[in-house]
Amino acid sequence: MSKNIRCETLGLAPSFGFGDRTGLATPGHVEAMKRAGVAAGIEPIFPQQSIREMTRTRRTPAQVMDDAMRGAAAAGWDGRTGADADHLKTPADIDVTSEAGFTFFTIDPSEYVDRHADDYGESVIRERFDAVADECPWFDTYKDRFVTLPTGTRVDLTEEACMRAAVKYGLAIQEAIRLADHIREVSAMARREYEIELSVDETEQPTTLAEHYIIADQCLRGGMKLVSLAPRYVGDFEKGVDYKGDLDALAASLADHAAIAEAIGPYKLSLHSGSDKLSMYPLFAKATKGRFHVKTAGTSYLEALRAVARHDAALFRRIIEFARDRYDADKATYHVSATLDDAPTTAAARDTAELEREYLECWDDVPAGLGFTKPGRQILHCTFGSVLTDPELGIAVRDALKAHPETYTEVLADHFARHLDALAAGM
Repeated sequence: MSKNIRCETLGLAPSFGFGDRTGLATPGHVEAMKRAGVAAGIEPIFPQQSIREMTRTRRTPAQVMDDAMRGAAAAGWDGRTGADADHLKTPADIDVTSEAGFTFFTIDPSEYVDRHADDYGESVIRERFDAVADECPWFDTYKDRFVTLPTGTRVDLTEEACMRAAVKYGLAIQEAIRLADHIREVSAMARREYEIELSVDETEQPTTLAEHYIIADQCLRGGMKLVSLAPRYVGDFEKGVDYKGDLDALAASLADHAAIAEAIGPYKLSLHSGSDKLSMYPLFAKATKGRFHVKTAGTSYLEALRAVARHDAALFRRIIEFARDRYDADKATYHVSATLDDAPTTAAARDTAELEREYLECWDDVPAGLGFTKPGRQILHCTFGSVLTDPELGIAVRDALKAHPETYTEVLADHFARHLDALAAGM
């Protein structure tokens, strides 16, 4: 590891997380930062991986850290970087990532969220509230209050809104605070600075302003070192494709969420499933006034397959066929809409160039804001774990990337420089 690279906390600076599922992508991430991120003042997070991704790729937190820092040093990075231990759900997750040197801990209490709360009628809400009331001592603190944001939006904390927030997020808030306390303890033992991101975005319905206010306020009152919060925004944030939804409505909603973060924090707003959401990036950066974090992961794997396609067409075809066989099973834990019928089989495609277009292309001569990306990307995105852990395909992919590092670096740099440029445009 280069002694010049500093793995540390980034605070409220705008930041961008580069996930890497092969352990070989960091040189391309560094090149993208050199082309676009440094001038924009965006800070990188090179070591970033969720526990779920580590499990699926059979990598350890120490391997993720070592691969990223070694790759950054080899590529000539001499600045600082954050290190994101993503989607942590247990104290054991925290222990193993802290030991590896991670500094940015993303708490994911989604298993404690009632995902159906928005659909309950008043009688059911009251019944469910009675069951969780003891875990929500804050209820009377907020009930029947209102908050007027600088945007002019009034956030009404009615009895029903507070009950619904308690039912939906009450247990999750308590679990998040418990995990934050554990992060504080292990970081103190390691004598290492740390910061926390809270993820509450893995729900079907958007996080309301009232819910955002209560969640963040309670976490801050509970002593959480909150640097970033990821609500569920309006619209669709599917994996591997551009934003789907009304951009004007999104801009208004983002402004309100950013106003809450400014008023009771300040903390950054975070965008998960950030890969390829170029149509909304300028709006996101503008609404947050540059106080944002964007997280990507699967797109580096997809660009790895682009590099494979350009040097080993037969291997790329094998990966597509394998991915199509695995897709219906592997997509279960992802928010995606693509079906196998949306992309051609290898037999139906005219050539490798058509397969690359149908399975990997982004933003192909379509106006921004239409949510365009080829649906085949989702088929490849969801099946990364199955491909990379297959005893033949996984080794073949890594061998191809090691044989052609310049290609992998260039496709990554080109792809991510577009992300960073779009964010810079809003700053």
